[in-house]
Amino acid sequence: MKIFFCVLALVGGQQLFAQPKPTELDKSPMDVSYCPTNYPVLKMNGKLRTAPVARVLYSRPQKNGREIFGGIVQEGELWRLGANEATEIEFYKPVRVGNKTLAKGKYSLYAVPQANSWTIIFNSETDVWGLAHNDKRDLVKISAAVTEETETVENFTIYFDLPASNKMVLNILWDTKKASFAITVL
Repeated sequence: MKIFFCVLALVGGQQLFAQPKPTELDKSPMDVSYCPTNYPVLKMNGKLRTAPVARVLYSRPQKNGREIFGGIVQEGELWRLGANEATEIEFYKPVRVGNKTLAKGKYSLYAVPQANSWTIIFNSETDVWGLAHNDKRDLVKISAAVTEETETVENFTIYFDLPASNKMVLNILWDTKKASFAITVL
């Protein structure tokens, strides 16, 4: 009986400590954009000692020959701004978006694309997979201007511009569309 339990413990122990197989490479890899741009490098080189103003965590699907707007992303329908998990934005200071104030913290970002403008939605629920969107948790809805770009953007991209010390612009690009909106740091 002792031998049975020893063998069972040995086999069970191997299973417990076995190296798990890595997941396959995601077709829409996760990325992060900081405000200020290159924040991790600036901090590592001692050029910044404070927290960033904001960061966005998002998945970057590829166009890959597909029709994006009017194809996989429909006008008038909710979109999670990327793929996989809903895009999240984190503010390290309070901000104003449109005429609403958002406290320091994390929010999910969604969009409802239209031809000339997108409704951008800040939602208090985070760690959401796909479109499990709870509209009762929406905090802010704003309109973002949309422009038609001359060059096609293959990989979905989000980045910040800093036009002034207390303002940033969040840019969202894919295919030939670019949506942008201002955020004021309080």
